[in-house]
Amino acid sequence: MVNPVHLRTLLEVIRLGSFAAAANRLGYTASAVSQQMAALEQDTGIRLFERTARSVRPTEAAAVMAGHATIVLADIDRLLESAGSADHARQELRVSLYPSLARTVLPRLLRSPGWLAHDIALRLSVRDPSPAIQAMRRGEETDVTLVYWVGERGLSWPRSLEPVRIGEDPMRFVVPSAWRLHGQGAVAADQLVGRPWILHHPGSSDAAVVDAFLDEHRLQPRAVARCDDFAVTLDIVATGYAASLIPEIALGDLPAGVEVLDVPELRLSREVFALVAPTAPAETAALFLRHAEEVLDDLGFDSRLSRERPDGGR
Repeated sequence: MVNPVHLRTLLEVIRLGSFAAAANRLGYTASAVSQQMAALEQDTGIRLFERTARSVRPTEAAAVMAGHATIVLADIDRLLESAGSADHARQELRVSLYPSLARTVLPRLLRSPGWLAHDIALRLSVRDPSPAIQAMRRGEETDVTLVYWVGERGLSWPRSLEPVRIGEDPMRFVVPSAWRLHGQGAVAADQLVGRPWILHHPGSSDAAVVDAFLDEHRLQPRAVARCDDFAVTLDIVATGYAASLIPEIALGDLPAGVEVLDVPELRLSREVFALVAPTAPAETAALFLRHAEEVLDDLGFDSRLSRERPDGGR
């Protein structure tokens, strides 16, 4: 049976003139396109390309197949559109949010009777703020993108996006219980100097800011591990291996062996923003943000919706 995906790829190869160009357009690798075309040739028993060391050239049979494929794929699209017409009648909202927020807020929101009563179809993408904003710059369509701004620096975004402040998410110092720093009330910053730390991988959205913050306060951290998964980081801290900075929203139920310290000299927070696209359905986006704020309030966070643009937003 012929795979419709392979037919769509064939159309792009013929239209653009090469496997590489089609791969770039479709988001595949050139090798994946080559494999799809080989599979299509095997499924149909027709040679579709003349291959040389430097190029591939579609055969006359490929051109004929492409003409028929255009008709077949149009029929498939109409079939899917007809079958999905009932679902399309629902309101839809495309939302991107980062993992720690998704893990804490999203399950509560999706189970909320108030939210369920609106019958809104969410199309979700869970990823770090930096690639989410890069995707928007490339033209990917998202109605609401949840990101964070750390300290006095952070990500920048296009001015066409309206930033709505959701709330504040303080960063907390988490250390192994075995260090015996807890139980003393407030802890002085110098008690953390030279300790082993678990830091973010360079390139993640707040890695540079956290590294600069630790350096600024002369903590001289020894980076003994790099991890961008907060749940894994907490498990490592519990072993006594190292300390870390974790956003409060990601703490959840602390594993045994982990303590959260109060270090009055050292304060760092994430300001959480929703970036609302100008094309977003305004009422639906506002409903989503209101319910997200209610979840954060229930969790005890400082959340209030307001229109603010940090100095770096652009």
